[in-house]
Amino acid sequence: MPKARETVLEIDLNALEHNYRYLRSKVDQSVKFMAVVKAYGYGSDVVGIAKKLVDLGADYLAVAYTSEGITLRKAGIELPILVLHPQSYNFEDLIENCLEPSLYSEYVLREFIATAEKLKQKNYPVHLKFNTGLNRLGFSETETDMVRDYLKGTESIKAATFFSHLAASEDWKEREFTLMQIHTFKRIALKLFDELGYRPLLHICNTSGLINYPEAAFDMVRSGIGLYGFGNEALEDSKLKPIGTLKTIISQIHKIEKGETVGYNRAFKAMKPTKTATLPIGHADGINRQYGNGRAGVIVNGSYAPIIGNVCMDMLMIDITGIDCEEGDEVIIFGGPQHATKFAEKGNTISYELITGISQRVKRVIVEN
Repeated sequence: MPKARETVLEIDLNALEHNYRYLRSKVDQSVKFMAVVKAYGYGSDVVGIAKKLVDLGADYLAVAYTSEGITLRKAGIELPILVLHPQSYNFEDLIENCLEPSLYSEYVLREFIATAEKLKQKNYPVHLKFNTGLNRLGFSETETDMVRDYLKGTESIKAATFFSHLAASEDWKEREFTLMQIHTFKRIALKLFDELGYRPLLHICNTSGLINYPEAAFDMVRSGIGLYGFGNEALEDSKLKPIGTLKTIISQIHKIEKGETVGYNRAFKAMKPTKTATLPIGHADGINRQYGNGRAGVIVNGSYAPIIGNVCMDMLMIDITGIDCEEGDEVIIFGGPQHATKFAEKGNTISYELITGISQRVKRVIVEN
């Protein structure tokens, strides 16, 4: 790959393909695959990611909000798109763009039916979400009769899927809880199958679910973080390839004398003569203050260089004492030799937060060899 000449997030579509094929291999080929591309494709490039996933054979895409789905439609993506957290204000736009809503409460179900009837829809595909223990969104088991009555009381919508979300599928200590969720979901679905007279598709497995509980794949699995190269534990991380590498360059090098300070609030004080470099990336780009003051570091010409002082809005400083480098040289924040999970842990957070938090002002570069 060419050396960076500015701050860029390189997105490797070959790594995406590797991850998709690995995850796909975990379940039977008859099981459909829903690729989650919310939050700009987990902080990458949603259109480039979505088009590659279409080429790879994904059956569904999923986004969080209606606006994200509209972006994909405007880019020419025709695959079915599930909107995981739609708001009633956007229902007309959702229908006009042939997006498919997750309906998770009586209010949302009632409002969507009203909108679908107003727009003279018939059998519009919807996805009914059931809460089996995550306690975030979803109908409770006690509300299944109500859901049935709404579905049977209108021709404007038809359930395409029933689904739920596992709370701790990556944690083997919570295996009993996860199995309880799966059992509850199956019980709800079987009851509704009998009463509705038709069988929507079922899905409950997220990335860790399809890896650890492939027997619960049902008709479809959903994968988000796994597609981007993170498996929620070290063994699975080793089998996946992170798609993103965040790079920047050295803007300026300083020689700091003993006793001098660096950055806001003079947070770093040199205990000996020190060579520092200033990089054009900061907390406005997603590298937050929690990584400063030696907690995390970057890679300069193969060597680790700790971040010193407080991270600034548009810049951060690193200690390059003893490292052979010069102004204009490439610096790797995460990716390649520095796994994003390890970088995130140094800031007491998780890879999800790190990669989805990279600002949209950082240039995205698609790489596919």
